[in-house]
Amino acid sequence: MPIENMEAVAGVSHVIQLAVAPVFLLTGVGAILSVLVNRLGRVVDRFRQLEKHQISSEKVRQAVDAEMLALSSRARLIHWAIGLCTSSALFVCFVIAALFLGSILQVSLSTLVSVLFVLAMASLVFGLVCFLREIAIARGSIHLTPR
Repeated sequence: MPIENMEAVAGVSHVIQLAVAPVFLLTGVGAILSVLVNRLGRVVDRFRQLEKHQISSEKVRQAVDAEMLALSSRARLIHWAIGLCTSSALFVCFVIAALFLGSILQVSLSTLVSVLFVLAMASLVFGLVCFLREIAIARGSIHLTPR
């Protein structure tokens, strides 16, 4: 194999090594998205369950309305968390693509890769903050269930 081909293979293998960490990050974000989608499904199911019931007592109606309000807030926060975590995953994909493009074009895209990675981390952080807030609302609304 000519030396030029070996250098190209070495360059590609180096890019693959650099791309491994973002790929693991992508896997983690995917797991977080799975949790968020499951939580959103449970919130929607509970909301639909509450909508179906005919409520005769005013006290029970107020408790159901309060729970539905909390569920709406939770759904909104989960929606934001899903959007932000999905944006994070997309930025990670762009990081990986930029690494390979830089290698193929033999140009330094380190600034672009850095900016994309910071955007990915910021999106992930804000998505997790939304998730944490949703959990706090879920925890705080436990006592709202009528007896």
